[in-house]
Amino acid sequence: MIGLSTYAYFWRGSEHVPAPMSLADMLRDTAAQGVRLFQICDHAPLADHDDEQLAALRALADELGLTLQLGTRGTDPAVLRSWLRLAVALRASLVRTMWTAGDDRPDAVETERRLRAVLPEYEEAGVTLGLETYEQVGSAELVAVVQAVGSPRLGIVLDPANTVAALEHPADVTARCLPFVVNWHVKDFAFSRQDGWVGFALTSTPLGEGRLDHAGIRAALAERDGGTSGVDEVVEHWLPWQGDPETTTRLEAEWTTKTISELRSKNHD
Repeated sequence: MIGLSTYAYFWRGSEHVPAPMSLADMLRDTAAQGVRLFQICDHAPLADHDDEQLAALRALADELGLTLQLGTRGTDPAVLRSWLRLAVALRASLVRTMWTAGDDRPDAVETERRLRAVLPEYEEAGVTLGLETYEQVGSAELVAVVQAVGSPRLGIVLDPANTVAALEHPADVTARCLPFVVNWHVKDFAFSRQDGWVGFALTSTPLGEGRLDHAGIRAALAERDGGTSGVDEVVEHWLPWQGDPETTTRLEAEWTTKTISELRSKNHD
């Protein structure tokens, strides 16, 4: 499925704008665009939702016909268990996380130990845990840990744009991670000269206007899956602040609409 992430509403849901969108607003906007999947990613307030609030959120998603996925950071077993509870309450089948979280930067041995401690609980609940590719952990090391744990409920969330900052080529990352990809953050990207031509900025673009080889990645996933990719494609953006709330939020909404249209043109749902 095509999905939208809270990262597609990064500015519209922030305190930088006069009337920030709530999580419920984002769900309603997602459904209004005909998208059926929403990933609540790195949305810290969700962790404090009580049972009544979670039930209300799930009821709204049901009313709108939305499937939910979640996203947090780190491999601390307490954190992963907390987000598993949220996933079960919201009937979310996937929790995306990242190897590190702030100053918590475990090595591969400790990361494997932590994952082994919690994966049986994810397996029992039928929830998949996905480790995202990003510049702070090499993709080879990420793959090695996933292979070592060997759980059917542990995989990789592919985001090739993130790894460029570590000088890993997106095609190499995709090929290395391909057997384990369970989710895909679709974020096209481009380099542009900084003002004064001193250095470059790496930011995102609407899909099809940047350097992401979407067609190549999708073809590789489809071949892996026997003809049609079974991996959800969740839209994110790295949109720089445009100087004022009106311009920034308008452009963020336009990028989302353009990217959804581009995905649909590729015969998605």
